[in-house]
Amino acid sequence: MSGPMALEPGGTEQDTLALRLAQAPARGDDRTLALRLPGHVPDPEAVSRLAAALADRIGPAVHPYEVAALLEAEGLTAEQIKQRYGHPNLFSLATALYEQVPRSYPEPPPAADPWRPDTVRCLLRGVLFALPGLAYLLTAPLWHPGRHATAPIVAGLVSWAWGQALGHRAHLRLATGRREAARTLLTGAPLGAALATAAAAPLAGPGPVLLAAAAQSLYLAAAGVLLVLARERLLLAALTPLIAGAAVLPWWEPGTAVRAGLPLLALVATLAATGHVLRGALATPAATAGGTRPRPLWSLPYGLFGLAAGVLVLLEGRHEPYAVIVLTVSMGPAEWLLYRYRGLSVAALRATATPAGFLLRSAAVLAGCLGAYLLPLLPAAWLTGAAPAPLLLLAATLWTALLLQAFGTAWPPAVICLAAAAVAGLAPTLRPPSGPALLPLCCAAAVLALVTYALLLLGRPARHV
Repeated sequence: MSGPMALEPGGTEQDTLALRLAQAPARGDDRTLALRLPGHVPDPEAVSRLAAALADRIGPAVHPYEVAALLEAEGLTAEQIKQRYGHPNLFSLATALYEQVPRSYPEPPPAADPWRPDTVRCLLRGVLFALPGLAYLLTAPLWHPGRHATAPIVAGLVSWAWGQALGHRAHLRLATGRREAARTLLTGAPLGAALATAAAAPLAGPGPVLLAAAAQSLYLAAAGVLLVLARERLLLAALTPLIAGAAVLPWWEPGTAVRAGLPLLALVATLAATGHVLRGALATPAATAGGTRPRPLWSLPYGLFGLAAGVLVLLEGRHEPYAVIVLTVSMGPAEWLLYRYRGLSVAALRATATPAGFLLRSAAVLAGCLGAYLLPLLPAAWLTGAAPAPLLLLAATLWTALLLQAFGTAWPPAVICLAAAAVAGLAPTLRPPSGPALLPLCCAAAVLALVTYALLLLGRPARHV
């Protein structure tokens, strides 16, 4: 005697017990005896109601077993399945539901943007880049910076280059721990201020010009520490004397003591804030795992880029001083757009299936972010009376170079910007083209090279994983 066994649950053979005689029957003689077992008849209406209630969770299933797991999670017992829905077991009901509900595979919910920028912080950083200029507005009658600009400019270039390299090195140390980054800044910031002051000393001579260059170098070193350690609001509070003094200048002549005292008060407040932040960072526990100390050579291209960017901005400021203010304030939105580029690139990577498709989307993201940065500079240039083309080309050069640096590619943008700065700086010694026309040409060539390199590098999906 033998009985058929179902390979899949829920078949109709479970309702029948087949008994076959062991003796071979004669031709035409069927000696199989079938006994129909009592059972429940499926209730289509009840099954349909259950399918409608669970359609959103049954639709994505790829096998009836997934529906069976869902029914178990809903707490359906074997007795309920038989009495309420008329099916002999869980798998029979799951198969019926799987066949009744059409397959539907909804898109997964959008993932959170890992590069979502802090809008307030980025805008605040742009304002902080420009606020120190109020010190020159207050102290201009005391030392006539227009006639003694060489020393502060040289000190500023050295501070800018040193600050870029030091900031990169400190961020590398932040990956190890806040204490390690603070130690790097505590050593590097005073050294950078001393080097900048020493570079300006032969050009300034003794007197107020050298003091102004030294104060500028100290401030840039201290402010760089606060910005690296993300204490922008504290730096803004330290600069409130400058803001207050500049705000009353149109209506009141403060006098020599106030003109000199307010910038000095702001400098002292900045230095005090920097010391307080460094002391707190140094008090944090040291990193348990000793990370590898970054080599100084790793930060060299960032310093060279800072020097090149300072020279390019200086050359633009000789012809359009107000354009420099616009460019300085725009560094805040520029940083915000760097974050947005990375977030949009990750979204483009999720939305494409081929390298060619991602390259097209990456080019569109790059064009959109660069255009969003340059478009507001156009009315700003008209309002300040600056020529739009040099400002926009210089801004595009700096932003694209910063974008490549954000992805860890430092030497190509540094070399390209250094070449542009070197050629534009030699304008007085060159024949045509010379003068104001040379800087836009150099920036245009730099932008073309930087954008091409960015497309080749950042158009690869591997750079955004």
